[in-house]
Order: sequence, then C-alpha cells, then structure tokens
Amino acid sequence: ILRSRRLVSVEQLGVDRIVDFQFGSGEAAYHVIVELYDRGNIALTDYEYTILNLLRVRTDADQDVRFAVREKYPIGLARQKEPLVEIERLQEILIKCKEGDSVRRSLIPHFSYGPALIEHCLLGAGFLADVKIGRGFDLSRDVHRARAALVEAEKLTQECSEKISKGYIVQKQQVKVQLDNSGNSDRLLTYEEFHPWLFQQHAEAPKLEFLTFENAVDDFFSKLESQKLDVKAMQQEKTAMKKLEHIKKDNERRVEMLQASQETDQYKAQLIELNIDMVERAILVLCDMIANSFDWIEIGQMVKEAQTESDPVAKAIKSLKLESNKFTLFLIDPFDVSEDEEGEDEDDGTLSTKPKKRLKGVSVDIDLGLSAYANARQYYNQKKHAAKKEQRTLEASGKALKAAEKKTRKTLKEVAVTTSIQKVRKTYWFEKFLWFVSSENFLIIAGRDAQQNEFIVKRHLKAGDVYVHADLHGATSCVIKNPTEGPIPPKRFRKQAAWHCAIAQAGIRKLLPVPGGLIMIRYLRLRRLGNI
Repeated sequence: ILRSRRLVSVEQLGVDRIVDFQFGSGEAAYHVIVELYDRGNIALTDYEYTILNLLRVRTDADQDVRFAVREKYPIGLARQKEPLVEIERLQEILIKCKEGDSVRRSLIPHFSYGPALIEHCLLGAGFLADVKIGRGFDLSRDVHRARAALVEAEKLTQECSEKISKGYIVQKQQVKVQLDNSGNSDRLLTYEEFHPWLFQQHAEAPKLEFLTFENAVDDFFSKLESQKLDVKAMQQEKTAMKKLEHIKKDNERRVEMLQASQETDQYKAQLIELNIDMVERAILVLCDMIANSFDWIEIGQMVKEAQTESDPVAKAIKSLKLESNKFTLFLIDPFDVSEDEEGEDEDDGTLSTKPKKRLKGVSVDIDLGLSAYANARQYYNQKKHAAKKEQRTLEASGKALKAAEKKTRKTLKEVAVTTSIQKVRKTYWFEKFLWFVSSENFLIIAGRDAQQNEFIVKRHLKAGDVYVHADLHGATSCVIKNPTEGPIPPKRFRKQAAWHCAIAQAGIRKLLPVPGGLIMIRYLRLRRLGNI
C-alpha cells in the first residue's frame, strides 16, 4: 500500500509518545502510527484513521477503547499539553501520597516532563535528592517551592522546542577486572542516557557534550550495540575471574584447615605431656573397671558419683566413648592463664575490679589401649601427617592455580578477540540472499522469495554474469557473479546445479536433477530476451 506513496508529514500526537507518519494526501492518505511506550505498537490506518492492520491487538481499560482492525484509532485520547498546575491541584496530588513516598515519583504520572527533568528542577528549588513526603518535604510549607520547580520544568521544555539545544550523554563507569595485581585498573564507560540539558543530578557523573541534541542521539544509538558487546565481554571476564578467585579461596581454605589441624594436634599432645599423671591415672582407673567386667552404664554412673565427690580425675573426664575404646579428658595448661575484666574477691565475697585469672582448657580424646605418652605421640604423628598433606596440597594447588590462570588468560583473550571481530565485522550486501563462494572464488547468489528473485535480476545481474534457473518446482533465480567477464569453468556449473536443486523444494524430496533441467542464460542474451 505504501510502496508508491510519498511521506507527507511526521507529527507527534499531543505530548504523548505517539508518532503519526502520513503517506499520501486527501482520501488517498494512509497513516502509520507508532506507539513508543509500554510494549509498543504499530498501526496502519486510512485517511479516516480506521485501523487496517495492527501489530498488537489490545484494549485500554482506563479509556475503554479497543485497538483492533476496523476500529477507529482514538487520536483524540493522546495526552495533550496542559496549562501550568495551580497550587490547589498540586496539593490534591500530594495529599493523596503516603508519608515516605518519593515526591519525584508522585509527580511523574501527572505531568509530561519526565523523571530526569522533574528531579533536576526539584534540586534547583532547594530540595534534597529523592526527597520524600514528610521527610524533608512539608506539604503545608514546601508546596509553593514544588510548584516553582514545575514552572521551571515548563520553561525548560518551552526553550527546547523554540531553539536548538546542546546534547549531553551521561555515562556509566565500570571497573574492568585485572588478572595481574597491577595497580592500573582499566575503566569501561558506557552510555546510560541522553538529555538536551545538563541536569544537576548528573553534574558529577562522567558525560559527553555535543553541539546539538540530535548529534547526541545519533552518537548514543550508533554506539549502543558496540557498547553492549563491551558490557557482555566484561561480564564474561568477570565470570572467568570469579571462577579463578573461587579456586584460590578454596585452596587457601584447605591450607588454613590443615594448619589449624596441626596446631590443634600439637597443642593436645603438649597438654597430655603437661598432665601426664592425670592421664595415666584416668587410663588406669577405666581399664581396671573394664577388666573387672563392669557394664558400660555402670562405669558411667561410677564416674558421675566420683565427680560429685570432687575427685580430680573424675572431674576431668568429660565423656566416655567405650564403644571406640576412648574417653574424653578436659586438660588445662597450668602455665597459660587468661584474665577476666572483673571477678569476685575470694576473701570477703565482694565484687572486685581486679582481673580474675582463669585457666584455659581443651577436650582431648584419649585411647585406652595406649599409654599417656603413646597418646601424645599419636597426636604428634597426626600433626606430621597434616604437615605433609599441607605440603602436597600447596604443590597441587600451585599447579592448579597455574592451569586456572592459563585458562583464564586464554578465556580473556578469546573474549577480547571475539568482541573485536564482532565490532569490526560488517554485513555484506549479498548476505540478505542465499549465497555461497565457490572454490574457484565465484560468488553465487539466489533469492529467498519472488521479490528477491526480481531484485537480483534487475539490480545485481551485470555484464559477464550468468543467470541460472532450474526446471523444478520451487526453484529460485540464481546469478553467478563473474567480475572478470571471462569464461566460467564447466565444473562451476555442475556445483551450481547441485546447489540449485538443494535449495529448491525438489531438494527436500531428494529428487535428482534431470538432464536438461537447468537453464543457463548469459547476461547479453538475457537482456535481448527482456527487450523482446
């Protein structure tokens, strides 16, 4: 419908995000209406705005209007420019808000200035950033300042429509990850938003300034895709570095656990040596009970009775593990004491500010089948075993870290190369068609549909080229591009025939080309046939 019609006008409906493209004039006019809000929509209407075709059928519940084919497009419902708001109207809007609601967000639905401009004017009126109702904004006192901010927003909007304004692009700064620990950290600046003014909230942010707003918009969208690739590459780099950091932390955690185990085993062995008499007596008493065929439950009761009688050996026994031939002793280091902040005076029972000394203790498992010194030796052996395991872990983790760093470097390099290739890569003119390049370096193109077939013949068939068509159902028009205008090898025609049948509907049914089923016409003869 629109192919043969001229674009007459481009208008915005009111102050809404709706653009009306008019093609043709009078009763032969058609309108393409583009909605640039919500999920977006495109409608094709006639001169009376009756919808002929629609991208997305929807119903506006607020206005009780249905957007569908053969319905009238409601251009009158587009948001129109409103006069300056009065104090009473502004008070009605703000009274409905709850305490703690953002003033900026409360004003956005009722005015067409946009969130960035409203925030700029509120800052200019002396309000704090993201000021809230009841928290820096008093309704009875600050409503006049809020109206002054809206008046300033209207003034700036009017200036933008009357004269050419500068353009500003606000950038977002992100720090790139570094594999080495050098202090030099690269930063990635990406475009975040563009405006015709430099707003106060963006004064300290990184930004670019342009002579006109149109230049800023062009630069923003021309570099948007490449910056998306940069952000995607940076996310992949962060993921690779996160995996490397996870490996490092896991290895460090294992080494720390082994070191802590060594310290614990060594300390337990030393406690056994410092309390050698008590350990020997406890082993002797329990072994004697077991030798006299006492029940395990009876042994536990006897230990508890001895603890009530303040027996020092019994009080040191914390638990019995006779099923594994072990028991737990609470051993203290008599030479290692800690001080509390305050304690009770031993003489008169009054509270004293003097620090009270307290002995530190550790629960130690004792094997009944070994002597006290043998138990200490067992903990020393465990410490030595943990030290050897730590050494092996350090060696293995060093190799694992080197391999992980090597893999990470390779990943970062591949990401950088892929990103640069995607940026540099340009789409060739023939990629919209079916195409391939032969081993003899001939370009062969074919149409995807009837329209492309006609376009290829009219636009891309030049002197020296060969037009190829097959006597098969669904066969497309092919052109062998021959820039040298020399003879084309016969082998090239055989490859062309096989490819032609493959992309035809006959290729789906696995039919083979019959002799004489391929028609090849050179450029000059085709032009003569066309003239006839």
